[in-house]
Amino acid sequence: MGAEDAAVNFSELVNKNKQTLARLKESPRLLLHRRDGEDLVLTTAARAEQDQTVVSAATRMLVAMARREPGSMELLLDILPDAFPWVRFLPEPDLHAFAVELVDTMRAADSVGNSASVAQLLIAWQHTAEVYSDPELLAALTKDHGEDYGPVPDPRDVA
Repeated sequence: MGAEDAAVNFSELVNKNKQTLARLKESPRLLLHRRDGEDLVLTTAARAEQDQTVVSAATRMLVAMARREPGSMELLLDILPDAFPWVRFLPEPDLHAFAVELVDTMRAADSVGNSASVAQLLIAWQHTAEVYSDPELLAALTKDHGEDYGPVPDPRDVA
C-alpha cells in the first residue's frame, strides 16, 4: 500500500459503512485492520483494474525488452541491484538464473492474471541471497555432512 492510503478498523466499515466508503474518494485504497484475521485492502473495481493494467503493461514491456534487444540481459543484470539490493550477495551464476527466472515467471503470471508466483519467486531468491550474505550460515548449509538422511518426506504428509 502506498503512503497516501488510509487505514481504518474493519468495525468502522461495518458500523459506519457510508462514511468509510466515502473515504475512497480521498484515498485510492483503504487498509482494513482486522482483529481476528489478516488485514484487507478495499478499493474500487475501476482502480483495481487500472492497477492490473499498469502492472501487466510494465511486465510485457520488461519481458519484450529482455528477450529482443541485444545486450538487454546485461542491462537487466545491471539494474537488478537498484531494484533488489539483496542480489549483490548472489554469486554471478545465481544472479543470471534469477534474472531469467524473474522474466519468465512475470510473463507466465501476467498471462494468468495472478502475480502470486512472482511474489513467491522474489521471496525465495531473497532468502537465497540472505544465506550467501552470512558466511557461517552458508558454510553450515553447504557442508558435506557425510550422511544420507534418506528421502525427504512429502510436506503434505507432515501434520
